[in-house]
Amino acid sequence: MKQRVLFIDDELAALKAYERCLRSHQDEWDMVFDSCPLAAWERLQNSPFDTVVSDMKMPGMTGIELLKRMKADAALNDIPVVIVTGDSDQQWKRQALDMDAADLLSKPVHTDDLVARVRSALRLKRYAEQLKRSNQILEHRVRERTAALASSQIDIIWRLGKAAEHRDEDTANHVIRVGCYSRIIAQQMGLDETACDTLFLAAPLHDIGKIGIPDSILNKPGPLSTYEWQIMKSHCAIGESILRSPCKLLTFAAKFAGAFSSCLPTHIPNNPVIEMAATIAATHHEKWDGAGYPHGLAGDDIPLVGRIVAVADVYDALRSPRPYKDSINFERTIEILKSSAPTQFDPDVFQAFLSGMDEIRSIERQFSDDTNLGDSILPIDTSLEYPLAEPAPVA
Repeated sequence: MKQRVLFIDDELAALKAYERCLRSHQDEWDMVFDSCPLAAWERLQNSPFDTVVSDMKMPGMTGIELLKRMKADAALNDIPVVIVTGDSDQQWKRQALDMDAADLLSKPVHTDDLVARVRSALRLKRYAEQLKRSNQILEHRVRERTAALASSQIDIIWRLGKAAEHRDEDTANHVIRVGCYSRIIAQQMGLDETACDTLFLAAPLHDIGKIGIPDSILNKPGPLSTYEWQIMKSHCAIGESILRSPCKLLTFAAKFAGAFSSCLPTHIPNNPVIEMAATIAATHHEKWDGAGYPHGLAGDDIPLVGRIVAVADVYDALRSPRPYKDSINFERTIEILKSSAPTQFDPDVFQAFLSGMDEIRSIERQFSDDTNLGDSILPIDTSLEYPLAEPAPVA
């Protein structure tokens, strides 16, 4: 396919001269000649061209003004522009070069110079297109690789969350729901998209530390003894340790992973998902009034992500069956949460939870494990006027 060149000059004699001296190149280039710069601008916006040769001084629009418009237009800014000027137009020449004109031609224009400049500009355009295609291919491969890594990360997070949950719960979708609920709460609180997405991925690892708790305690159908309760509470510290400990496998993988080892970094940078997950594992059982565990943090000293997951986790725990209880219906769950909220939850987080209730219930139905979760949906009061009843115990 022939490359296209647009020649612009308000003097018809100059255009005729271009056409005459370039007649031998008609099989090589598709040439268009225009005596009106405004019409040429319209043509550029509606037809593809590979190079423009434009006179500098023209009525209606100068060559500099045309060049400026083209550089400001994303669809046209990669088209090389050769500016034709008189020998005395030094200031215009400098301005044209400052604006990334591809080349300059001085009047009177000689055929050999014109052909050389046009060929150079067309070569520049061809190289630019090849580079653009190469970059597009590279970007596509990077996107594919990034998507594969993201999918791998999500897969690992899911399986880690499942490993912890599988030991003490029959709620197969608990980690999904807690992640979704946490994201909804974060959105209601106005957190940015990156923070919401990171929280969605990190929240499912909140109970990873339960891997270190004996089955006899996790699955005990009755109340825990004081000693057993202390062991149960240690799952927060265990989870944080699992997620914050440095990756020792990296050292050994670099030596024993064969060909794969050449792709390994010498140092693993902090992973924002794992960092957030460690914070959540350590703090999602802290309470607003300081009566939680493991550190007895209170108020804003509890990291926000821990405060968010606390509400999401308790809601899903109440709504799901456990070895020691059946699932609780929606209306009673809201009553329990409202009665406990003043001491247990950040008021702003709890209000965001209530504000996002329609989305939360939609997720709950979509990922339900228990037929009892499909009970009737009644309008709820989303104010923070808690009932006067004594706060009910919350797991």
